[in-house]
Amino acid sequence: MHERTRSSHPTNSPSRTITIMPQSLSNILLHIVFGTKYREPLIIGGVQDELHRYIGAVCRSCGSPSLAVGGIEDHVHIACALGRSIRVCDLVEEIKRTSSKWMKSKDIPSFRWQAGYGVFSFRSSEKGVIVRYIARQREHHARENFSQEYRGLLVRHGVTFDERYMWD
Repeated sequence: MHERTRSSHPTNSPSRTITIMPQSLSNILLHIVFGTKYREPLIIGGVQDELHRYIGAVCRSCGSPSLAVGGIEDHVHIACALGRSIRVCDLVEEIKRTSSKWMKSKDIPSFRWQAGYGVFSFRSSEKGVIVRYIARQREHHARENFSQEYRGLLVRHGVTFDERYMWD
């Protein structure tokens, strides 16, 4: 840090030292989850891995590098570091807007994401756990569907919700 001496009043005032931080730094880690409209299983075949890579590139272009992107046919999970100059809602909107357009370009004209999303913060020490969780989505969903998983995430993170407004 740089220190500079600055007087609080131009005259007749003692000098004081003010510490100036020349950088703005952050480490806000997010786990973002959202599904396809009506939870339709449209993310299939080879397009699934391509979509996950595409979403990772969108995150990077928004200054929010992804740590992991995964999911199955009806939803995605994204772990990323939120960039300093973007709001969560703007990041999610950009991911959804551009990836929906990209999916339509892959001959899936009916593709749409659900209107809402879930976003949860996590500590740096939890990074490995979250990345593994996202990587193991196929195994995880042999035991429970997306609706059950999403409800569980909301409960685990203490998010109050009304089931009537969760799905579209």
